Amino acid sequence: MSAAELNPRPVRVSPLIKFGRWSFLALGVAYGAFHQNRLSKRENARREIEERERPAREAKLAAEKKIAADAELKALEQMAK
Repeated sequence: MSAAELNPRPVRVSPLIKFGRWSFLALGVAYGAFHQNRLSKRENARREIEERERPAREAKLAAEKKIAADAELKALEQMAK
């Protein structure tokens, strides 16, 4: 192998290609920021709804646990008889 094969000369990239690459990079960053902003607004709205509904959901779960515990206690009492 010769030295020319190991160290090829750098290729000059067209200014139009450079401009296109940087433009697409800037557009991608702008789109990502826009998309992140939109998704975070949607997520914040969902969290607010969950916070409003949390007391009702916790009360429902507590009632279901109480019913299950009472049923288990009755089943244990009948097995003990």
